[in-house]
Amino acid sequence: MKKLLLPKLLLLAAMASAAPTALLAQTAPAALPSAPPTGGVMALSLPQAVSYAIQNKSTLLATRLAEQTAKARVGEIKSAGLPQVNVGANIADNFKLQKSLVDFSNFGGAPLQGTRLTAQDVAAAQAGTAVTLSPAYGEAPQTGPTPLAFGLRYAGSTSASVSQLLFDGSYLIGLKAAKVYEQLAQKQTQQAEIDVVEQVSKAYYSTLVARSRLALLGRNVQRLDTVLNQTRKIFKAGFAEKLDVDRLQVQRNNLVVEQQKAQRLTELSVALLKFQMGLPQQQPVQLTDSLGAAVVDASALRQRLGVASFETGSGAAGTSALPGQPATTPGQGNAADQSRADQQAALSGGRSSQVAAAANYNNRVEFSLLETQQALAGLDVRNRRAGAYPRLLLTGAYGFTGSDPRLGGLMEFRGPDSRNGAGFINQNWFGFGNVGLTLQVPVFDGFRRKFQVQQGRIAQQSIERGFETLRQSIDLQDAQSRTTLVNALDVLDNQKANLDLAADVARVTRIKFNAGVGSNLEVITAETELRTAQTNYYGAIYDVLVAKVDRDKATGELYSQVKK
Repeated sequence: MKKLLLPKLLLLAAMASAAPTALLAQTAPAALPSAPPTGGVMALSLPQAVSYAIQNKSTLLATRLAEQTAKARVGEIKSAGLPQVNVGANIADNFKLQKSLVDFSNFGGAPLQGTRLTAQDVAAAQAGTAVTLSPAYGEAPQTGPTPLAFGLRYAGSTSASVSQLLFDGSYLIGLKAAKVYEQLAQKQTQQAEIDVVEQVSKAYYSTLVARSRLALLGRNVQRLDTVLNQTRKIFKAGFAEKLDVDRLQVQRNNLVVEQQKAQRLTELSVALLKFQMGLPQQQPVQLTDSLGAAVVDASALRQRLGVASFETGSGAAGTSALPGQPATTPGQGNAADQSRADQQAALSGGRSSQVAAAANYNNRVEFSLLETQQALAGLDVRNRRAGAYPRLLLTGAYGFTGSDPRLGGLMEFRGPDSRNGAGFINQNWFGFGNVGLTLQVPVFDGFRRKFQVQQGRIAQQSIERGFETLRQSIDLQDAQSRTTLVNALDVLDNQKANLDLAADVARVTRIKFNAGVGSNLEVITAETELRTAQTNYYGAIYDVLVAKVDRDKATGELYSQVKK
């Protein structure tokens, strides 16, 4: 009975092998990380904004899905070294059996036509001696090839097979490459995170600057309203002209329009920040970081960069004198060399270019990413070479085959103990099994592997050339970001000084106007110059903050700086 049940079980297992596909199709996909509650006003510092973006930015979620794909790919590679078990079943209706030609004359021979019995044979037999009779044969019939069908109409089979990889050079190298491939996906995710940090940081600083400038414009409107009301009172008293009132009114109208434009730009900056964070636009936010603290933090880079102020000149400590007139005469070539040396000293912060570059390379994820790609290229070359190694597998199979003139009879699964009505054996299913080793030895592939190895080596050399290009690019970004930040800090200092002077001029002009010794035109001119200085100052602040973000990214410290 066990033998009869086994083919049924194998057949049922084969039919059930299609079930996982249907089940997978009904399985719900893995849910993406849900956003935090969006009720009420969300207070956001820069680190909090970055943290939210890292968890909810749609582009990062897509990148992480690619990382999960890489992990699944690694599992696929490893699965090739596990036992491979397959169950199959087949039922066929041979409604027209295939026939083969058979020459029966080669099987039967000449027909038997009797036995020759001579008188001597009779006498010997009467004497009690054993006699061997000789048969008499006729001529064999020449029938020729005859078509003959083998098998029955209905046939079926069910079997289970297993194979185990014992040795494969490509598989061993693939295991090593799988780990490197997973590291590559992780570093690509890290690179995408750095890009998101850069975008969120710039959008956050832009919103800070826009809100601060909007608040300043509100104070300017209030101050101008005070001057306008005072001028109207003086006009009513007969000590001012209608022209003075009209000028201030025009000034106020322009300022209100500028305030409205700033309000819309601030709302747009907030919308951009929400977009970069992956935050719903309907969620209200409140920025908790101070613009003054951010500017102080950026200004503290001056000493770290080795850049001095206008009073101290350049140098690592910011204390050396400004470069003076070279002592050598033009034509000796020392002036240009000295100028380049002074500039390099100011840009490098007193560090040698070799030390600065080495630290910068190790901090950049692009460099680490290229190193991983180089390791993968090397493993790819080894994998192509390993294709020439033999491949050894352990195989085994066990199953049953059956046939019957009727479909119902085929499905009865009659075993060796089955009998028909006459008591004869009528078994229609027969078992089989085998165990063996399979050895595959590549001999000649038309030089395909040779050219594959050449392609792999060329790809490896291309990556090696990319290292030099990347080093040059990192060096350029380092110098460019340093120079941009230095210039932005200098401009910020200059605009701060201009703002202080413009505010002092506007204050003195208002005092003179209130005392009756100044003109209305002077007040309007001073207020216009003050607003221009304020606009330039906040523009300089934004340039410094953006330059700081670019500098941190160029040195590979952007993510760590934001987390602080």
